[in-house]
Amino acid sequence: MIIPSTVSDIPKLDLTGQSIIVGSMSNPLGTRERIIEVAKQRFHSRSYADVGIKEICDAAKIQKGSFYHFFPSKRDLVLTVIEEFSADWADGFIAEAFDPKLPPLERIDFLLDAAYFWQKSSQQKNIDGRMPGCLFGNLALEVSTKDEVLRARLNAFFRQAKLRFQSALDEAMKDGTLSPLDSELTAEAMLAYLEGVILLAKAQNDPELIYKLGPAIKTLRIELRQ
Repeated sequence: MIIPSTVSDIPKLDLTGQSIIVGSMSNPLGTRERIIEVAKQRFHSRSYADVGIKEICDAAKIQKGSFYHFFPSKRDLVLTVIEEFSADWADGFIAEAFDPKLPPLERIDFLLDAAYFWQKSSQQKNIDGRMPGCLFGNLALEVSTKDEVLRARLNAFFRQAKLRFQSALDEAMKDGTLSPLDSELTAEAMLAYLEGVILLAKAQNDPELIYKLGPAIKTLRIELRQ
């Protein structure tokens, strides 16, 4: 991983897709998107429980009736947020990090760099200067013991993330750059390690921890059972 020499060296991420969409109240799609964008920002920067429907409606400049027209409940809204974040990440820096054109193990390095720079940039953009952490990890900690539907959806995302690691490990074994191991369990261990590092970095409000601890992820190995 390469750490920038100054804060100004940090790439400016294009987060225009996460800005509030201001459209006509007569445009149902615009109204729905405003609700989702407000919820994305607040659920991620704060928490699911902390953000109420009234606050979302006020920020999106809509009436509660418009909210319930699109989302029967706040749970339906957060499920949509999870789906959209999953798609954004899968088609965004996750896809770039796990580009098949990159050598398999370098993909993991790329992912660590992307996680570090994204958290660093997000911390700078937040008014309160807080690092937001991983939305999926945040929600998993908050709702997994309370809501089985949300837990299952979050677990589906983590399974997809694990498969990205597993594919890279399988390719590395195939080309001889990695000795045989249990790629499924090692991928799960790598995902757990990355989520844990991001959680710890959030608790300390210090994205530099991702830079310092991240490289150890490639030392993880779960051997094949005989």
